[in-house]
Amino acid sequence: MIVVIVGAGSVGCSIAKELLSNGHDTLLIDPKPEVIGKSGLRGARWLVGDACEISTLREAKLEEADVVVSATGDDKVNLVVSLLAKSEFGVGRTVGRVNNPRNDWMFDDSWGVDVAVNTPRLMTALVEEAVEIGDLVRLLTLQTGVASLVEFTVPEDSHVIGSMVSAIQWPQDSTLVAILRDEAPITPSGDDVVEAHDELFFITTIAAENELRTLLTND
Repeated sequence: MIVVIVGAGSVGCSIAKELLSNGHDTLLIDPKPEVIGKSGLRGARWLVGDACEISTLREAKLEEADVVVSATGDDKVNLVVSLLAKSEFGVGRTVGRVNNPRNDWMFDDSWGVDVAVNTPRLMTALVEEAVEIGDLVRLLTLQTGVASLVEFTVPEDSHVIGSMVSAIQWPQDSTLVAILRDEAPITPSGDDVVEAHDELFFITTIAAENELRTLLTND
């Protein structure tokens, strides 16, 4: 997979490090040449330039990218890059970093953003996750507000404990995509049995969240 990351700060470099470790072709764009030496990244491709300029994005061959991640500390830049990636280069998937929660409403398909990552909101969700075991917690909003990634930590008295994944009648618009057990991720199969303290991760439509919450929290 070819991934272009705009912004080589701590966030952009952290994303690049993970992608490189998983064998993805990763290009970072940043206007400051000194970040290349400071990054400590091995195997990454670099382009020094202003990603808000069409000429820079052409030089990056953005049309060949599978994903463009706008990870700068400037929301205006992240929006412009996402819009250009979609409208001018037809990139299939864009991820935009939201720095100011007040700007969250702009990070949607009208600005070419497929997935908006709101760090304060995500941190709040993770805090809630730690104190709200037994409740459904939304971690991320996906697909311009239509779907979300949610998590449910199974309490010790849950009625789903001991049930096979295939035996549970999940809502039609909800899909169990991962189980985190003893800090180890599991790709769920129909034969997996739910255990206490499992962290269940779902991709679900926002409209179906309440139905999923009812299924998981009610006897």
